[in-house]
Amino acid sequence: MGTVAASDAPAVDLADPGFWQLPAPARAAAFAELRRLPAPVFVGERSVGRSGGRTGDRSGEQSGERPGRRSADGPAKGFHALVRHADVVEASRTPAVFLSGPGVTTPEPARWVRLLFGDSMVNLDDPRHAQLRRIVSRAFTPRLITRVEDDIRRVAARLVDQVERHRPEDFVTSVAAELPFQVICNMMGIPEEPRRAILDQVNHASENTGVARPLRSRIRVPGKGLRALARMQGMVAELGRERRRRPTDDLISALVTADVDGRRLTGRELGAFFSLLLVAGVETTRNALAHGLHLLTAHPEQRALLLGDLDRHLGGAVDEIVRHSTPIIQFRRTLAVDHRLGGPDGPLLRAGEKVVLYFGSANRDETVFTDPDAFDITRTPNPHLGFGGGGPHYCLGAHLARQEMKVLYRELFTRLPAARSVGEPELIPSSFDHRVRALRFTF
Repeated sequence: MGTVAASDAPAVDLADPGFWQLPAPARAAAFAELRRLPAPVFVGERSVGRSGGRTGDRSGEQSGERPGRRSADGPAKGFHALVRHADVVEASRTPAVFLSGPGVTTPEPARWVRLLFGDSMVNLDDPRHAQLRRIVSRAFTPRLITRVEDDIRRVAARLVDQVERHRPEDFVTSVAAELPFQVICNMMGIPEEPRRAILDQVNHASENTGVARPLRSRIRVPGKGLRALARMQGMVAELGRERRRRPTDDLISALVTADVDGRRLTGRELGAFFSLLLVAGVETTRNALAHGLHLLTAHPEQRALLLGDLDRHLGGAVDEIVRHSTPIIQFRRTLAVDHRLGGPDGPLLRAGEKVVLYFGSANRDETVFTDPDAFDITRTPNPHLGFGGGGPHYCLGAHLARQEMKVLYRELFTRLPAARSVGEPELIPSSFDHRVRALRFTF
């Protein structure tokens, strides 16, 4: 069995920025059509600039190459769209076949950018990935985890205090973005003084990653983002040097003084890890928190169920929010060897070809989830892929994100049970993450 060429598939072009500006129900219906195909569709990829940014939405003109056909000098320019739950899990849990090293974002990071800023763990394969992950995992001691969980409760209580006192209009800037940012800075040991500057750098580095950008932004933002990233990593590298000289009881100290198989994080590795924590940890949790408040507002029967018994339903609500909203939409992998997807009779994928793992589509797979478009906080089991499909790249921060969401919602709904969104969230169209720019709310 071979893969399905785009010309033989439904009229869905996942490489077209216009697709990601369609209403969510239209995109969900398109993915449902793709899941019904006998094999993954091959999408001819549009030409993309080498900006080194993290978004997959810097598309230009069509490549002009016939989709699904190998060129004379290698695989065709494009990717196989993995939209089924089983296929995404297989690609995630077979790292020797599906490589992350060439880059998991679209476009893949340019070589000079990786040399300058260091490799993010998401763009590494074993043995280097396993080595770095061991160093990071070893630094998360039971004492640190307990302290972080206590800190989440303190930060959440303070944020709800501020909501009561100041009555802000935007849930994203006042609550959803602040909680994970402050928790990560406290965990890392970032002093108060540079925090606003670091948050500004994060916003500059990741702004305008959606598909609906004017031409001027498409030209100017990449350089601006790289400068912001350089400044942010410079701040963290300096902190790392200071902690080596005078270690304290924080994560940066643990990472730069750890001795795991004779290794510890270098300054560049520390900067890359901190960038990953901020961009991945802050943005994904922020978006999940915002989507969650709106989902609970739009589904009053689910909200009533949750508020009626927080102890019983809060964990299920968090997992269903992550499944339904899927903060990270996609990652890509590169085939190391020829491989038949799903077994010996499955479609043949060739070495060097690309696949894109669509987590949002996998989380609506009808063969896994009953009534997948419904929002149901009692859904069980709920084997969603909101934190990845398993394997060595399963999200390191999954436990932290769940804790932040549970603590914040408990604090908010216990003290302000009428808290709810007002109107629709302001979304940023993107093929990479399910981003909420703003969400008006009241209590």
